[in-house]
Amino acid sequence: MVRITEDLVRRRAEHNDCEIFSLEEISLHQQEIEKLEYLDKWCRDLKILYLQNNLIQKIENVGKLKKLEYLNVALNNIERIENLEGCEELKKLDLTANFIGELSSIEALKHNIHLNELFLVGNPCTEFEGYRQFVVATLHQLKCLDSKQIERSERIQALQNYAEVKQKIREQEKAYLLKRAREKEEAQRRMQERKDKKQNPMESKLGFDRPDSLQEKEKQRAEGGEEEESWRTVEDDEDKRFWEEPTPYTPESRLETHRYIEEKRRAKENVRESKKKEKPLWTFFTAEGKVLNVNAPKLHFSLKDDEENNQIILDLAVYRHLDTSLLDIDVQPTYVRVMVKGKPFQFVLPEEVKPDSSSAKRSQTTGHLVISMPKAKEIILPKQKVATPVKHSDCSALQKNARRGRQVEKLEVDPSKYSFPDITKIIQEKERIGLGPIKLQPEKTAETKNSYVDFENNEDVPLLI
Repeated sequence: MVRITEDLVRRRAEHNDCEIFSLEEISLHQQEIEKLEYLDKWCRDLKILYLQNNLIQKIENVGKLKKLEYLNVALNNIERIENLEGCEELKKLDLTANFIGELSSIEALKHNIHLNELFLVGNPCTEFEGYRQFVVATLHQLKCLDSKQIERSERIQALQNYAEVKQKIREQEKAYLLKRAREKEEAQRRMQERKDKKQNPMESKLGFDRPDSLQEKEKQRAEGGEEEESWRTVEDDEDKRFWEEPTPYTPESRLETHRYIEEKRRAKENVRESKKKEKPLWTFFTAEGKVLNVNAPKLHFSLKDDEENNQIILDLAVYRHLDTSLLDIDVQPTYVRVMVKGKPFQFVLPEEVKPDSSSAKRSQTTGHLVISMPKAKEIILPKQKVATPVKHSDCSALQKNARRGRQVEKLEVDPSKYSFPDITKIIQEKERIGLGPIKLQPEKTAETKNSYVDFENNEDVPLLI
């Protein structure tokens, strides 16, 4: 039986930062809850409470919710309206598609003076003669019943015939209660028959049997496929029989259906868990110790011999969105093994590799697993000059420099702009003709001395050094 727990309430209170003491609205629909409890202690400030589509059989433990304004308990197993007197601020109550047959129980809502809307559609009491007149006359504060506004004239007319209508409702309630008593007895009888069928060894193949019978069934499955097919046929027949059997719509049948579905689900989960525990034993080596090639996950792969870097590269096409934590890689000198979600991929390498220097990575585009394994035998190869690519702009620059190297560039000087002396005319041109390079000549010096006519040699004057 599913109960309301603090953990469940906190998970459903994410909009309130998982705080339950100040919670004003909570939705606990479709949680398979069978009993309403603890909410009046944990969530005193609740204003809106959704509990539709559960298995609640009784309205209880909500009387302390003084601020509750809207209660939705549609699609449950409630048979009586009760324990709502303490909900002083209750304005809207939804009891759609329950099993309320005691229509007189609505008198408990007289104390909820703020109740404006009430929904009873889909309950057995709505089939009673005078149902709407009785509700309108009993609850004076009500303004809307089953999504239909209550007119003043309708209330006046209902009050005029209240005594007569009330008597009819009481008689119909008694007939309904007798019918419910028979339905409960029939439900108990069916439950007992079902328990007896579970104990029957022939019907124990449905998945509700004892542990020893489960072991026998597993042995039978291992013996051959025919017995497994017959077991499935029996299970399918019983399932078909359960769903096709005519059953009255009662709280017991609804609860029985839920439990049947739950048992089926648990049986399937047990089968799955047993299959997970019984992992197949994979064969990686022969009896002689020879390594085998295994590709259990059936993945595409490619093996590349990278002679330039002296390594072997394995490209394994694992699933693109597979989590890397589900991959387990083991590189050995003569083979490599990859476990993909528990399924092995093993490949024998053509040469020995270095496991310690190996590396593995995932491709960001394809998701493939790339394993690089350096070879154990090292090969020294001469380095090849790699021609560096030359850009177009560099080529044009080189061509311009080559043209400039071929032509000798001369500087053109405008003599009018500069006042430097002309060193080419320091020596007279006549003296230089035929003498070659400029040099000191003794004959020329003597002639120069003799050319000075006014020169007097005074011996008292010291020589100039």
